[in-house]
Amino acid sequence: MTTTLSSPTSSMSTTPARTAVQGFAAVAGRVWPAALLLLVVLVLWEAAVVVFGVSTYVIAKPTEIASELVTGWAILGPATWITAAEVIVGFLISVVVGIVLALVIVRFEWVERAVYPLIVLFQVVPKVALAPIFILWFGYSMVPKLVLIVVMAFFPITINMVLGLKRIDEDHLLLMRSVGSSRNQILYQVQLPMSLPNLFAGIRIAITLAVIGAVVAEFAGSQNGLGYLIQFASTQLDTPMMFAALVVVSALGLICYYAIDLVELLVARAFPHIANHDEQ
Repeated sequence: MTTTLSSPTSSMSTTPARTAVQGFAAVAGRVWPAALLLLVVLVLWEAAVVVFGVSTYVIAKPTEIASELVTGWAILGPATWITAAEVIVGFLISVVVGIVLALVIVRFEWVERAVYPLIVLFQVVPKVALAPIFILWFGYSMVPKLVLIVVMAFFPITINMVLGLKRIDEDHLLLMRSVGSSRNQILYQVQLPMSLPNLFAGIRIAITLAVIGAVVAEFAGSQNGLGYLIQFASTQLDTPMMFAALVVVSALGLICYYAIDLVELLVARAFPHIANHDEQ
């Protein structure tokens, strides 16, 4: 009898691919009920517009919006890439800023007493009012858009991570102290891994705020992007194009959100306590 042994190299190379497939399957299983409900809403929307004879200038039919997505993609496509680039870059900066702030706040108590209340106070300022100010300071480049995205998106990351870093198990803390671990060692070896569920909760909120921040910044002053396209279409009473741009913005936000969801599933393979946290 002959036996075939699989090489360790080949099995190791297929593991990441298998993990990614499982992650996509898990995300798809959570998406399809919402997709079914959306289909029902679109059918009712189409029927209501036809039955009540609502003008296209007031609200476009889903079929008209779908047609505009196809025929107007020459305009929608470049605008989507511009907004997506703003969202991704601004979001990544927000993640770095949020994590660094959280680590500094938890590591140094005087920073928490001095900075934390100011961060919370700063969040009550209407972000729509800040957009024109940032444009006045930085001009009509990409910089004011990124600044507004960071201002809107870093806060949930910082807040959630601070809560996660402080929610340390006392047994772990006593064990680390009993072996002579320093505060930095406790922070990076125990608190940081244990804060990952809270961190991803903040990141999921931040990515949606990043999309909103990009659109708001484009409303305030821009000559490109989906936000500018929505505003321009509204001035021209081009309701199908306006709704088509809104659909693309919504799709961009969903893609980004579930991309973060997929990343969390993959990270949970290395840190199983994340999955355990979600099941509780």
